[in-house]
Formats: sequence, structure tokens, C-alpha cells
Amino acid sequence: MAEQDLVDVDPHDSGDGSLPVFRWKQAGRANLATRRQLRAMGLRPGGQDPVARIECRGGRRFAWLYRIDLAKPKLPMTLEKEAARDKAMAARQTCPGPCRRRYIHCIPIKTLGSCLECYDGTPADPATYFSPPVPASSQRAA
Repeated sequence: MAEQDLVDVDPHDSGDGSLPVFRWKQAGRANLATRRQLRAMGLRPGGQDPVARIECRGGRRFAWLYRIDLAKPKLPMTLEKEAARDKAMAARQTCPGPCRRRYIHCIPIKTLGSCLECYDGTPADPATYFSPPVPASSQRAA
């Protein structure tokens, strides 16, 4: 790396109001991290605004940088959050067609409108879906 590529920037300087921009692999020494890096450390931004941004691929891609010392611990997964996530995934994985199967992957509802078996008859591997639940009206009391 050439000496001219290195930038000495104070990320806490509010000079003209613009955020400092780091190039690839320059922000590590400044106590800054992206959301994914914070997540890997068990942290979250915790309401703080980004203090800088890092650019790669000639500025075509960027990520916001947050101060690690102001980050807060991740919130634990609660039963309510887990139920909400499962409900959202069920909507993406359940075929609205006649089979009503829930697959282990997301099905192309926007493009095809159903699973491949309902769309064109391509048989689905039984290991990739769960059987639909039995309706309460068809269950008989013993």
C-alpha cells in the first residue's frame, strides 16, 4: 500500500458536519466497526449515529462505522421475537397453492405464485417440506 493512500482522520472531529471516509482496512485502528462487526462481537449500535463510513471497490460500496466504546450488548432473543420471526418465515415458506406445504426454503411466490409442484408439476423432494397441518374440522374425537 502506498504511503499516499493512508489517511489520518480524527473520527470525532465535527469540522464541517461531514463524516470521515476510510478506505478498506483503515478503520480497524480507530475503535470503529460496522454493524456486522459489532454483531460478531455481541454488540449493537444502541441508538448512536454513525461516526464515519468505510468505502471499498472504488467507492461503489460502503458501510457505516460506529464507535465500539458506545455500543451496547445485543438484546436477547425472547419467545415473542422468536414467534414473530417464525411467523414471518412461514409466510415465505408456505405454498399458497393447493398443497399448502411448508418448505425448508423460501418459495418463489412473487414470480411463480406457488411451489414448483403446484406450478408445473415438478415433484418436490419429501425431505424439503413439512406436511400441512390437519384441519381441526377433519379431526374426530375418540
